Amino acid sequence: MARARGINARLAGVMEATYGVAPVNGYRLLPFISTTLGGEQGLIADDLLGTGRDPLAPSRDVINVTGDVVVPVDVRNFGFWLKLLLGAPTTTADTDVYTHEFTSAKASLPSASLEIGHPEVPAYAMNKGALANTLAIRMQRSGTAQATIGLIAQSELPNGASGAGSPTELEVVRFNQFQGSVKRDGVAMANVVSADLTYSNNYELVEVIRSDGLIAGGDPGKASFTASVTVRFDSLDLYNLAVAGTPVDLEFGFTLDAENSLTFALPAMHLPRAKRPVTGPAGVQATFALQAARPAPGEEMLTATLVNDVASY
Repeated sequence: MARARGINARLAGVMEATYGVAPVNGYRLLPFISTTLGGEQGLIADDLLGTGRDPLAPSRDVINVTGDVVVPVDVRNFGFWLKLLLGAPTTTADTDVYTHEFTSAKASLPSASLEIGHPEVPAYAMNKGALANTLAIRMQRSGTAQATIGLIAQSELPNGASGAGSPTELEVVRFNQFQGSVKRDGVAMANVVSADLTYSNNYELVEVIRSDGLIAGGDPGKASFTASVTVRFDSLDLYNLAVAGTPVDLEFGFTLDAENSLTFALPAMHLPRAKRPVTGPAGVQATFALQAARPAPGEEMLTATLVNDVASY
């Protein structure tokens, strides 16, 4: 019997029409770097008295299916995760170039079935009712861009054969860190050292009484977008904006060319007053822990725009 190896692991996913019901077709093979998604069922220790010092058999507790998946931030496949996080996009076409706009604040969000497969064994685990709760991306000077998606699923069903059939596969074209940019009011900021972006749907789990130990679903709560941005101290511009309580229009993104790009637009990012510690002879840096808000009633806090050659998500 062959042993499972990460290099041969496969991740296939598809959006669900009904929460917790895995579709029979339409799966897409998704590139990934690592994953901890899976089901756990704890044990409850024996608490009975009068049966001697040795415990009786433990009882089983509820089932929790959670974990992260680390994925490349790429031109085509990343749209699947954006749809799971933010809902279906508005797509416009210009010849063979498609612009997909994903926005926050939707009242309901989709779920997905995600199958993690180890063909050597063979063993396949279908995670049904998967909800994307969080997104984390680190921007820095070098390396490849990657994102961590925090997932909450309803159930994990192990199988000896794949339930994803023959999934389609899109060519992977990754964004690199040197292709990233941080813009304020449409102008690139020159002294940004790093930026850590975090979005959360803040799902509230529907934990009802049921015989199978599963959750009944998840309701999206108040969304949040935060960013920890470290900059070289070269002016008092950001400090003065923080003191005045003036929100700034920021855009974080990656660009290959005019036909392949990803941007996160946040028109109302609020800055706290930040320290500027001096720790030695090197340059002085300040780290701002920003929080996003909607700029005005009826306007979205976040717009993620993906430009590529994929017709729809």
